[in-house]
Amino acid sequence: MSRQPDFLTLGHVTRDVQEDGSFVLGGTVTFAAQTAYHLGLDTAIVTCADLEVAQLLSTTLPGVALHVSSSPQTTTFANRYHEGFRTQYLYARGADITETDIPLDWRNSAGIVLFGPLAQELHPEMVTHFPRRPGMLLAATPQGWLRRWDADGRVWPTPWRDAEKVLPSLDVLILSHDDLLPFASGDRGEADRLLAHWSTFVPLLVATDGRHGATLFQQGRSSRFAAYSAHEIDPTGAGDVFAAAFLTHLYRHRDPAQAVDFANCVAAFSIEQTGISGIPTLAQVEQRRRIS
Repeated sequence: MSRQPDFLTLGHVTRDVQEDGSFVLGGTVTFAAQTAYHLGLDTAIVTCADLEVAQLLSTTLPGVALHVSSSPQTTTFANRYHEGFRTQYLYARGADITETDIPLDWRNSAGIVLFGPLAQELHPEMVTHFPRRPGMLLAATPQGWLRRWDADGRVWPTPWRDAEKVLPSLDVLILSHDDLLPFASGDRGEADRLLAHWSTFVPLLVATDGRHGATLFQQGRSSRFAAYSAHEIDPTGAGDVFAAAFLTHLYRHRDPAQAVDFANCVAAFSIEQTGISGIPTLAQVEQRRRIS
């Protein structure tokens, strides 16, 4: 890629193990970068992986610039879905990603920076070390800061104790409503109250909620947006697709409400095929929004 990236995302690319023992590439960075690329942005990833996955990533995402630090192993997850609920296992974990892994020119030029931790691989303080420029968006999907795992690799929720330190350094936080339910005893109202509280520390907070759409929080005030209808085949990565689509539209048009609707539409496309194959082009999204 000759130009500097408009969209830079940081986090672990993953091996997502399938039921037959094969794997596909996953991770926030994979889904988010491909989404931003399909929507017309120059896109880059900072990650770490083993040699096999690094080579596969370059083949799978030929239009995306890559900076892949070598790691003895790649973060490896297995996801099992039953009646809409996911049980997740972490079988291997790649090396931490540090500031020295980020090309300096990318750090100083990206218009959108998305932190996409999956397994505590990004230290939360990294969000404070990016130079701020007019029009730049610094965002995070914090699911990797909300996870711990036991000796068997079973992934469990853990409180995000650094939230109130990290959020003031961000422009946007995007997460799944379900990520917070374990901390609210399954009470959706309590989860909403926590989201509203966090939204007082960050300009924009968006909580996705699957087929129920998404909620935009601005300084404690919330607005709900309906999901687009879709025939669900594979929900893996939909939240990451949503995040990249929201940030892309917000970066171009500076309208948070329209960005949520746009991202809902992109996410609806993404779940209708497996992996990254369902991520639409900008033309496809615009056509669906016109007829909806």
